Amino acid sequence: MNASDALAQLMALQSDEKAAQMAAYHKVERPYLGVSNPEIDVLYKQWRVEFDGDARVDLARLLWDSNIHEARIAAAKLLTQARINPDDAVWGEICRWVPQFDAWAIADHAAGAGARRLIAHPERLDLVETWTQDENIWVRRAALVMTLPWTKQNHPSNDELAQRDRISGWAAGYVNDPAWFIQKSIGWWLRSLSKHDKPRVVAFLDQHGDAMKSFAVKEARKYL
Repeated sequence: MNASDALAQLMALQSDEKAAQMAAYHKVERPYLGVSNPEIDVLYKQWRVEFDGDARVDLARLLWDSNIHEARIAAAKLLTQARINPDDAVWGEICRWVPQFDAWAIADHAAGAGARRLIAHPERLDLVETWTQDENIWVRRAALVMTLPWTKQNHPSNDELAQRDRISGWAAGYVNDPAWFIQKSIGWWLRSLSKHDKPRVVAFLDQHGDAMKSFAVKEARKYL
């Protein structure tokens, strides 16, 4: 099997009726196949057996560059893996995708793949910080979604606490941004953090809550 064969497998599952429904739901101009996530899961797990190393990255690149919604989701799932060593090629491919983010579903799946690579190499946060100033709303949002692992550590080290505070500072820089998806990302990040570090969330809301949209504050307070 080669990369073109893998893409053909995915396209063979196309459902015109479901594709039309997905296009209406996601509201972004691109090809849709109407293939469900469980169907994609079956394929990408098979591809992980068939492709390894550089071949896997090459497959992810071909899937992403097709611009097909489900193929981009599959590309992200294919590269979402905790242990990859070395992982420079995988991280490079994910970073190549970031400027092309234009929809929440694809961006969130890609952020899941990127999050594993950030945990493996936290020094990459230096690059992610530059995304917080990007003109593309989906790139700015990805900076918080990709760093969600820092909200979930029960016993963080001193370095991890410093990184958590650094990322919290990025969220603070977003509070005056009225965009729904940005406000949602702030609330999501804080809600996740509140399960593990309530004092930091309370302090954040005390300082910045008045500038946030009410729905984002409600999201952040969900588990307080």
